[in-house]
Amino acid sequence: MNKLIFLFLLCISYPGLAGNDNDQITPGDGETSTKIVFVKKIPATEIKDQYRTSTCWSFSGISMLESELMRLDKGEYNLSEMYIVRQNYEKKAERYVRMHGKANFAPGGEVNDVTDVFSEFGIVPEEIYTGLKPDQENHKHEEMDRLLNNYVETLVSESTKELSPVWKEGFSKVLDSYLGEVPMEFDFNGITYSPKSFASDLGIEPENYIMITSFMHEPYYKPVILEIPDNWSWAESYNVPLDMMDEIVDSAIMKGYSVCWAADVSEEGFNFKEGFALAPEIAYSEDSRKESRKWNKKTESEKKEEIFSLSNPVKELEVSPEIRQNAFDNRSTTDDHGMHIVGIARDRNDRYFYYVKNSWGIDNPYNGYLFVSKPYFRFKTISIMVNKEAIPAPILKKLDL
Repeated sequence: MNKLIFLFLLCISYPGLAGNDNDQITPGDGETSTKIVFVKKIPATEIKDQYRTSTCWSFSGISMLESELMRLDKGEYNLSEMYIVRQNYEKKAERYVRMHGKANFAPGGEVNDVTDVFSEFGIVPEEIYTGLKPDQENHKHEEMDRLLNNYVETLVSESTKELSPVWKEGFSKVLDSYLGEVPMEFDFNGITYSPKSFASDLGIEPENYIMITSFMHEPYYKPVILEIPDNWSWAESYNVPLDMMDEIVDSAIMKGYSVCWAADVSEEGFNFKEGFALAPEIAYSEDSRKESRKWNKKTESEKKEEIFSLSNPVKELEVSPEIRQNAFDNRSTTDDHGMHIVGIARDRNDRYFYYVKNSWGIDNPYNGYLFVSKPYFRFKTISIMVNKEAIPAPILKKLDL
């Protein structure tokens, strides 16, 4: 379905889509200013900072669960990202060793790792398990990641003929040293919980959250395993046509459900400091070598000024399934980062954006949020996670859900 037609139909179905001029952001000054009106905004918890870690998948997944708790009228919770990271590292190590090192072992992951850990081990509040030492203000995992990698590499090396039965205990001790011991029980709001009982009390049903993707090399409407390194658990995503993936996100947001987003952020058009992610046509044009040469001769500051001009919006790429597939096949689209989509907005030029919560702190014009254009989303999305209750019924039927 044409994007503008779909958004028009949403306007009819959801009157709030027309926008509320009292809920807006106006970046820039004078003639360069442009009003961004929120079409729909989902309640979200405060921005956190993953700092020097590769744990965006945990921050984005936990942020989505926190928004879900607000949607369910459970109140505002601050859940522990590092509890998820800790449990996930142990699961990943066991898989890696059982595979004799023929698997991926790295600090990255996918958002399904959050719901998988939630289902198997439960969850705890942030104040119970911060993953920080008393004198530590920010998360820094470089040293821990290297030690854990060296640990499992030793286990799978040819020189290790037979594994000791205590290798898991030793691995856990390293995690204890850096992140802290996992609590078996804890007190919260006057009640004693285990991680499992706390998760049960929250009322989140992890099996309701499914992954969606859109690529042409796999059959549509079927669960497929995305061939990306951080999908170490071989989790399945439902593969749908590109327009349908757009429809799922738009429908979810308008119904009050937020969406987790895994995407490529190593692009000229993605700029956290500017607060925008755009897909400028000129940066990807193959039709005109002359224009491409002119673009490549520009300085980085000149490119930035042209891409992110508020008074003269850059023309963006028209993204087809074929363009998207080619970028994935030639590895110019890679699985870089996980974020949390919590709204839809539009500017005075009727450009539509997703309002995206990031985990890189608040040092940008929108206090840690970004406005991601629809073309950028279509071009550089790897996958999304959404509550299946938010997916339109005809699509659920096609997916046999």
